[in-house]
Amino acid sequence: MSNVSYYTAEGLKKLKDELNYLRDVERPKASQAIAEARDKGDLSENAEYDAAKEAQGLLEMKISKMEATLANARLIDESQLDTTKVLVLSTVKLKNQNNGMEMKYKLVAESEADLKAGKISVSSPIGKGLLGKSVGDVAEIQVPNGVLKFDILEITRQ
Repeated sequence: MSNVSYYTAEGLKKLKDELNYLRDVERPKASQAIAEARDKGDLSENAEYDAAKEAQGLLEMKISKMEATLANARLIDESQLDTTKVLVLSTVKLKNQNNGMEMKYKLVAESEADLKAGKISVSSPIGKGLLGKSVGDVAEIQVPNGVLKFDILEITRQ
């Protein structure tokens, strides 16, 4: 079963760049580390060789996983998105009804989420609670210590 993931152009480029770095830089480094450890003698008692082989195995597993992710990645066509509702790639201006604080979040795929940059995952509790809402709606979001209520003030695409 394929697990399709949706990415912005920026997120897809970042994924491809990371995969290329692992293949072109880290993979040769791992091979070199194995070769150096092999040159040190008896492999049956060579902890450095065992560690290098294990590191190579983990690297290859990571590369394989990223290749599978990339094979199932789809680029989001932002021009086709409805601008009247909160969807992935929407930038939403919210007002917390409890404390009056205003904030802005961009809803992105899980792999692109970065709270410091104001990007939250559409699969997070807040992201799920905002999806499908329109300006003027109130989003009630269940969190571990209660319910948060946000007024949807503005929806934009950036």
